[in-house]
Amino acid sequence: MIREFSTGVRLLLRGFGLWRTRPGLMALGLIPAVIAVIVLAAGLVPLVLGTGSISTWITPFADGWIEPWRGLLRGAVSLVIIAAGLALAGAVFTALTLTIGDPFYQRIWHAVERDLGEAPPADGGSFWTTVGEGLRLVLLGLLIAILVLFLGLVPLIGGALGPVAGIVLSGRMLARELTGRAFDARDFSPAVRAALFGGSRARVLGFGVATQLCFLIPGGAVAVMPAAVAGATMLARTMTERTPAPVPTTSTGSGTHLPAPSAGSGTHEPPTGLR
Repeated sequence: MIREFSTGVRLLLRGFGLWRTRPGLMALGLIPAVIAVIVLAAGLVPLVLGTGSISTWITPFADGWIEPWRGLLRGAVSLVIIAAGLALAGAVFTALTLTIGDPFYQRIWHAVERDLGEAPPADGGSFWTTVGEGLRLVLLGLLIAILVLFLGLVPLIGGALGPVAGIVLSGRMLARELTGRAFDARDFSPAVRAALFGGSRARVLGFGVATQLCFLIPGGAVAVMPAAVAGATMLARTMTERTPAPVPTTSTGSGTHLPAPSAGSGTHEPPTGLR
């Protein structure tokens, strides 16, 4: 599991390798990320500045507590509020960036697909498909933020449990969203995607957590987004190679299925050119 998790982290790092081979294309991917950060800052900065007042409002029962317990409690609640806000901000940032930068990221995705081998014939979905997926991502981000907030209120362990849960859940969500274009282009059904994710849980989590942690670094969200799109395309390829792509069933069945991996299929790594 640890090896698979670290493989997911390395796939994100390999996404940065595209700066060496296609720097101009990757630079274009920074533009929508900058726009999204500016829009998000308008809401996130006031939230951070107001966490003290919000934590006081949430914990009126602590008004009569003596210090340092009151301060420790409200400090932990403030941390959880920020964690919940960052979980939602990560989802909104990804949705907004992918929607604004759809033409740029589509070119990055195609470039990686060509470097990895034969690219799918489809383009991975229309602009309105991207908008719909973005709205779904924002809704999931809101649900994660609410969950993080409630977990953070658990006595004693909430201050640590909430932020950790936010990073893990947000990372998994980001990985699923960023691989969506590659799977859309292959016309994979929800059942097939579930099978692919089920076969690479630790790898997907490693990629997603690494991406989410980069988002938390000041300026990291802008810098990592083009690399995350490239790395997610590599991730999707390795997932389909570990659990081979679906094929039509025979007349005895219907729909699609995932055949068992062939001998020696094991774990496939991206070509050395993208390492």
